[in-house]
Amino acid sequence: MTALDPKLVLGAYAVGVFPMADHRGADSIYWVEPKRRAILPLDGFHLSHSLKKTIAADRFRVTADTAFEQVIALCAASAADRPDTWISTDIERAFIDLHRMGYAHSVECWDGERLVGGLYGLALGRAFFGESMVSRARDASKVALAWLVARLKVGGFQLLDCQFQTDHLASLGAIEISRRDYLAGLSSAVDGAVAGALGGADGRSPAPTVGDFSALDRLLALPPDPATASPPLGKVIAQLLVHTS
Repeated sequence: MTALDPKLVLGAYAVGVFPMADHRGADSIYWVEPKRRAILPLDGFHLSHSLKKTIAADRFRVTADTAFEQVIALCAASAADRPDTWISTDIERAFIDLHRMGYAHSVECWDGERLVGGLYGLALGRAFFGESMVSRARDASKVALAWLVARLKVGGFQLLDCQFQTDHLASLGAIEISRRDYLAGLSSAVDGAVAGALGGADGRSPAPTVGDFSALDRLLALPPDPATASPPLGKVIAQLLVHTS
């Protein structure tokens, strides 16, 4: 079987298509383009009172891109509520390659040194395509998603694609839109980014506007104002989530 080409994956996402497999050990993949697409508007994240308290209290240590391979392996692992997965080993390898290329990213939640939740996805232009999230402790995946939304807001992203709507995602603010509306938003978000990603930029076109996945890290690393105490990181994230642009 020919390995899934990371550049093929990038090109597919840019036109609204993504890969899935029938099960973990599947030796082939298929391409999906839902008629109805779930997205999470970055200014529409539903931050419940209890989740806000969990985030503000820094119940979990949250990191990004420090354990990508562990996160995707945890997402692909069987669990009581999900004995099998659509993340085949071929898809996993392709996304590990995309991570090494700088396109795939993860958010991790830790309890001490134990990875208890997180998510991963693909960034292209100003779009982030959420692939999967996992929780091995209460609210860990919700906290990871909240930190992702804050990260995307700070980084200038405009589209968070959730693929399929679920009750869980809807409770956090995800909505369903038509394929036509999704493709219109996608086109704007990835405009000009695909040619550069695939090595086809001619050098004469303006550089595409690209979301900055690391902008939040720089914001949180700013030295505190000596006149005031630096707030806990979770409180900063909670403030970012309740502030609308």
